[in-house]
Amino acid sequence: MTIAGTDITTTPSPPRAAAAGGKRPSVQAVVLAGGRGTRLAPYTSVLPKPLMPIGDRSILELVLGQLTESGIEQVTLCVGYLAHLIKAVIGDRCPDGLQIRYVHEQEALGTAAPLRLVPDLDATFIAMNGDILTTLDFTALVNHHREMKNLITIATHERPIKIDYGVLRVGRNGSSGRVVGFQEKPEMTSTVSMGIYVFEPRALEFIPAGGYFDFPQLVHALLEAGEPIGVYPYTGLWFDIGRREDYERAVEAWLPSATATSEAFKLAGGMR
Repeated sequence: MTIAGTDITTTPSPPRAAAAGGKRPSVQAVVLAGGRGTRLAPYTSVLPKPLMPIGDRSILELVLGQLTESGIEQVTLCVGYLAHLIKAVIGDRCPDGLQIRYVHEQEALGTAAPLRLVPDLDATFIAMNGDILTTLDFTALVNHHREMKNLITIATHERPIKIDYGVLRVGRNGSSGRVVGFQEKPEMTSTVSMGIYVFEPRALEFIPAGGYFDFPQLVHALLEAGEPIGVYPYTGLWFDIGRREDYERAVEAWLPSATATSEAFKLAGGMR
């Protein structure tokens, strides 16, 4: 079917049995996979960033597998650039019990606007970038979001930022124009977004009906309206595959931990 000029197709899978601990909650996920990935060129000249390989699987396949293990039963992929390749790979490799829908962006819409094109977002849902590798527990994230009664919860990580220059502290007033301190190539730590969010449907009301709209713009709109936005700090593995060096680090670090992480998810029983 077509909604607002956007093609929506569905790939169904057989229903999955309920977890032993009881009925799984109705939490769905939206994965943003439509960007061009220009910082990873020339790789992304022929391959969309979510399909970059990690071992014998793509990043997006790993993401879908983790969502499935957490109890997510429906995922909408927002696709655009080289969408046919994503559909060709993922359409044939659905994890058991996962229903996948494709929303095709006819033009670049940013990181928040695609959400307004996804039908049936009428309950709590996860939204995330399609180029992220992490061992984050999605169950714990959603539970925290509900306990805090946030409109949006942002998963966060502490990220060191190295300054490649000597930094001067320059005096003021009586010491104006004089150097009072010097630090060679300091490293600062900032709290950054992991690109993984939990939304309540009402947040979608703050996304304009048309045009390009990024997630930072949505955050500013919510803050101006006095709406509750929370964070979920996470200290485990997280890689945002935005640059070549990030991708290479992810490949090196992810593979040894992937098997242990998968087993931990299964033992935890998925989304509670």
